[in-house]
Amino acid sequence: MKQAHDRAPVAEAVIQLQKVDKTFKNAAGEFRVLKGIDLTLQRGEFVAIVGKSGSGKSTLLNMITGIDHPTGGQVVINGENIYAMNESQRALWRGRNLGVVFQFFQLLPMLTLLENVMLPMDYVGMYAFDERPQRAMELLGMVGLEKQAGKLPAAVSTGQQQSAAIARALANDPPVIAADEPTGNLDSRSAEAIIKLFDHLVQRGKTIAMVTHDPSLTGRTSRTIIISDGELVDETVARCLPLLAHRQMLEATRHLERFTHQPGSIILQQGQHVDYFFMIERGGVEVVLTGQKRKDARLARLGPGQFFGEIELVQGGQSIACIRAAADAPVGLAALHREPFIKLLGDSPLTEEMIGRIVQARLEENRAASHLHRK
Repeated sequence: MKQAHDRAPVAEAVIQLQKVDKTFKNAAGEFRVLKGIDLTLQRGEFVAIVGKSGSGKSTLLNMITGIDHPTGGQVVINGENIYAMNESQRALWRGRNLGVVFQFFQLLPMLTLLENVMLPMDYVGMYAFDERPQRAMELLGMVGLEKQAGKLPAAVSTGQQQSAAIARALANDPPVIAADEPTGNLDSRSAEAIIKLFDHLVQRGKTIAMVTHDPSLTGRTSRTIIISDGELVDETVARCLPLLAHRQMLEATRHLERFTHQPGSIILQQGQHVDYFFMIERGGVEVVLTGQKRKDARLARLGPGQFFGEIELVQGGQSIACIRAAADAPVGLAALHREPFIKLLGDSPLTEEMIGRIVQARLEENRAASHLHRK
């Protein structure tokens, strides 16, 4: 369950990847790691990027940080096309606009924690020279390290080193934080402290993109981006069918069709033949029992991340209720046709079992409502 970020972020695009490709070349030939990535992150979002080893998630993060160069496409951050810059311009831009947190901290071992935090300010000339120690000390205080400021990295714990690395990433007050496995080398207590710190930063309006292998962390973020074989899994597929393997989610993504319905319009008539499994991307739908003599009875309202059409596809037959778009906003639907949907169920026993339980529950609700509606 989402814990800290159920509020909707301000709709202001901070990170935009447009048709981003990345191909590596070596003696064995070419390997396409990213395949036409389109991705937008809004201001104030805390986003987890997940995927199997070799899926492309770290390469994707490197596109955002400007550490690596895409083979094709554009990366726009805060309105700047960062790969239209030369290397020195991009390095200066990165120092002023982006905080990077690495799994292995990357603190300079011969500098104290205070000096490590001051380093980005020195590099890009941010803040007056005399102000930098005070600002670095304030940042170390924010992460609970003011008493450790004069120590070298080797003299503090791994959790404290990562906290110092986050303080360093914030040195120039960047709008975007990019974190690559920031809790990967930490114990659970230290990891929790880092995530709480990220929560605090997001509340201050920072945008955080975090690569992680830890599934427990995805429940703490506002969005989870899944990458598989260099392609992004559709987020609605991942929400509606979470028990699919990533490769199965990607297969479903490739078969998606999309539909938009205006407020109050009929999506499925009661008794209509159903050919699609419908997943709600935005807006809401009402499930209604219609009758010739009695007033229509609304059974439920479904919203983003919920679905309908599964009963008819699994059991055959016609729609057992009328589905109409709610009156307050247009409805966006992502849909799988009967054949790929049934194949996915056959390939994923866990998903088939989950859908089966939902089918039975909804049939029972429909029978009970139909009985009352006839009275």
